[in-house]
Amino acid sequence: MPSDAPVGGRKAWRYAVSDDQPSLPGMNASVPVPVRGALWIRRFLAFAGPGYMVSVGYMDPGNWATDLAGGSKFGYTLLCVILLSNLMAIVLQALAARLGIVTGRDLAQACRDHYPRPVNLVLWFACETAIIACDLAEVIGTAIALNLLFGIPLIVGALITALDVFLILLLMHRGFRALEAFVISLLTVIFVCFAVQIVLAAPPIAEIAKGFLPSAKVVTDPAALYLAIGIIGATVMPHNLYLHSSIVQTRAYERTDDGRRSALNFAVTDSTIALMLALFINAAILILSAAVFHANGRTDVEEIEHAFALLSPMLGVGIASTLFAVALLASGLNSTVTATLAGQIVMEGFLRLRLPGWVRRLITRGLAIVPVVIVTALYGESGTAKLLVLSQVVLSMQLPFAVVPLVSFVSDRTKMGSFAIGPVLKVTAWVIAAIIIVLNVKLLADTFFGAA
Repeated sequence: MPSDAPVGGRKAWRYAVSDDQPSLPGMNASVPVPVRGALWIRRFLAFAGPGYMVSVGYMDPGNWATDLAGGSKFGYTLLCVILLSNLMAIVLQALAARLGIVTGRDLAQACRDHYPRPVNLVLWFACETAIIACDLAEVIGTAIALNLLFGIPLIVGALITALDVFLILLLMHRGFRALEAFVISLLTVIFVCFAVQIVLAAPPIAEIAKGFLPSAKVVTDPAALYLAIGIIGATVMPHNLYLHSSIVQTRAYERTDDGRRSALNFAVTDSTIALMLALFINAAILILSAAVFHANGRTDVEEIEHAFALLSPMLGVGIASTLFAVALLASGLNSTVTATLAGQIVMEGFLRLRLPGWVRRLITRGLAIVPVVIVTALYGESGTAKLLVLSQVVLSMQLPFAVVPLVSFVSDRTKMGSFAIGPVLKVTAWVIAAIIIVLNVKLLADTFFGAA
């Protein structure tokens, strides 16, 4: 087995074995995989799951505001942007899976192995900030859903979200498959809720198809461009890259070249299918907003509460708003699981520091709840809406710190061997990274200094 000796002046940790524990040590290689020769569908089902956990980050409450605003203001025009951002996500998540399966290192561990300690501390701090920002969106989304469904005040709803630590502990004690089953169940709820709402709204198929085609309006209209940047910036979640590079290793595939190649094919298929589901959800939010609000001249709908209040009256169906809120609640709960795992992976990977799951969860959730409670008490619902936007800006700031190392690592033949990505995929990955970085810089500039 290759050692960690320097190759070409840089450390080669392909198939590395060191004193470190593997990523997610209690769950690494814990899910059995049928032996070679078994039916393809049986082997695929054994690998199915991580992609759906990753897809949660692409439809969390933080994405809802941009999709609602895009649909109400510009109809179906920005569907092409959602499609583009989803294709970018498919490529980046495939690279994250490649890194984890080939090297046996998650992205945090890979960064720790490659960069000096000061750089790693910066990367760790940036990622922890992003996870707290993601948790902030989950707290707000769940609190809003509880308020809409049961009339629970936002402050109380935010405090209730702290109880999810017990749910996480229960699921983790039951094994990784239990976590995946929980996530997939809630994804099914979200899918069904939006499928029913789309049927009720009966949007014109021709207009939807046209919306998926590139439109000049996206770049010529400053307001449309600003929303497009927001959609792309809020879609690719940086912590998902750390998460995916780790959880693909939960499968007990053969740690040989052939075993890794087979596992990689199944993992990429899994994540691609799951991210197509995320595409449907995000597109469905925008389509619903376009068909119900934009088509009736309501181009001012940007906030979740506003959409909830108008859906049933404008569709003429009482259950429409309820389905919308149920999907939001499922989205917030789902994101809880993946953010918790990502936080564990990042802390253990960068710092080799292990905390009990409930301790880490309470700290992270507490840091998210405090600003929600304070802002809600001072400014009410309008304050939480602004806080939701701010959480997406913070996520955008961290994204380059995850994307650039990932693309660099999977392009490096000294680290990946024959699994290093080829010239075409390498160029594609760097172009995607450049687009994301440039658009996020513009998003930040427009957020702090005003859109052009």
